[in-house]
Amino acid sequence: MFQFKPAICYSGYRDGQNPRTETYPSDVEVLEDLLILTKHFDYIRMYDVSEHAKSVLRVIKANQLPLKVLLGVEVKGEISNPNCPWGGVYSDEELIQHKAFNIEQLDRVAELANRYKDIVLGISIGNENTAHWHPNKISPEALVEHAIILKTKTDLPLTFCEGAYEWRNQGVELAKVVDFISIHVYPLWQRVPYTEAVELTINQYHETKAAFPDKPVIFTEFGWTTSATENMDLSETNETLQKGYLDQMIAWSKANEVTMFIFEAFDEPWKGGDNPLEAEKHWGIYNVDRTPKPWIKEQ
Repeated sequence: MFQFKPAICYSGYRDGQNPRTETYPSDVEVLEDLLILTKHFDYIRMYDVSEHAKSVLRVIKANQLPLKVLLGVEVKGEISNPNCPWGGVYSDEELIQHKAFNIEQLDRVAELANRYKDIVLGISIGNENTAHWHPNKISPEALVEHAIILKTKTDLPLTFCEGAYEWRNQGVELAKVVDFISIHVYPLWQRVPYTEAVELTINQYHETKAAFPDKPVIFTEFGWTTSATENMDLSETNETLQKGYLDQMIAWSKANEVTMFIFEAFDEPWKGGDNPLEAEKHWGIYNVDRTPKPWIKEQ
């Protein structure tokens, strides 16, 4: 298991760039971003094996940057999920195609991780795919299978990134085959007020650690958005409270040496729908133009 160090989630998509349209940041733009992040962070997390991830690894190696990367795969749904309000229902033929794609992706991520083994911290076999709302839902049993397959292709540490509640309620068998537990906690999405947010986040860690005492537990996402629509308490989605929450959580992280990947480095306007105020676009500690928000400006 890797040692405790400052960590952040990184997607470098700028205005006009979008993974859905395969318009990726250039190596020059990636280098600009990573030079910003190396001032404060040692670990970054990425989500897929796209050209963007390849670019990041290539740039780190070519420039000998002091960064390590947690890689991941973005799986396609193997179970139709009518509970998802924005898609997630598939034909039988699509589900078969998705399963084949997911297995093939394990080859791709293993090849990439092994090629950059000196840079890669580990691999996540998915991201929030057991949550009730996810459009690309997959069973814990299938994830166990994926982990077992991936262990035949690499000896790098494996994990799965999911909400703390989902881990504790669905992850018992999966915990036996991964090397560490990666949890997500978002007080804002749970509509927990700012005054209770830090306590909730810390409690979720302790409850998960108690559920899996033999496994290291880290956060692969936590954070505070600076804008939102009606899905959150709009009075609490601002830069002042982002700074206050991160100040307290990072102090706890350091005191307890719990690795916590902040979500996220830069705002991402491509996410979500057409409303520019949507929360998904504003979790960054930097704006999309790479200017710092208050918390990181004072680090």
